[in-house]
Amino acid sequence: MIFSKSYWQSSAKKLKETKYLAIIGLFVAVKVAASFVSIRVSENLYVSPSFLFTSVEGAIIGPAAAIVSGAVTDVVGYMMNSRGYSFFPGYTLSAILGVMTYALFLYQRKITILRLALAKTVCNYGINVGLGSLWSAMMLSKGYMYYAAQSLVKNSILLPFEIIALVALFNMLIPTLVKQRLIIPQDPLPLKLIEKKKQA
Repeated sequence: MIFSKSYWQSSAKKLKETKYLAIIGLFVAVKVAASFVSIRVSENLYVSPSFLFTSVEGAIIGPAAAIVSGAVTDVVGYMMNSRGYSFFPGYTLSAILGVMTYALFLYQRKITILRLALAKTVCNYGINVGLGSLWSAMMLSKGYMYYAAQSLVKNSILLPFEIIALVALFNMLIPTLVKQRLIIPQDPLPLKLIEKKKQA
């Protein structure tokens, strides 16, 4: 599905619809606001609830629209709260990939615990640890492994709690999202571990 032209076109079309532009604008504002309540745990590491909003947004708008949303969120977020750092496009790429990751796992799909867990795992280790540590090494004074080790510990500790939070959030929001036709119809709640195959 994710390699089909129609899949990406359906997401791109949302950038032309007032309803979805308003939704994207709302999510950008909420994610930027979340950056102000993040908790700093080290020189370059923060704990933030923004992943919750990012996951729901990805499920709604899809990967093509996520490129725009992620870029706008990072630029606006930097303008509003730079945290004393210079602007660095690597973090813009990470913001784009974060929304895209959730979109690729959740957009136009049956949302399951496994898909939520996989999306968060990719974000934590691939984006936060892998890329985030590289950006920190390029901008700050210490080497890649120093930042990677710190980020690995932080993301590993938080991962199970973040997955639980995602499952709870989607169990709560799915009925409303389906009713508003923002996501495809889902199986009865609570969310299952994997998608059940329909019997012929």
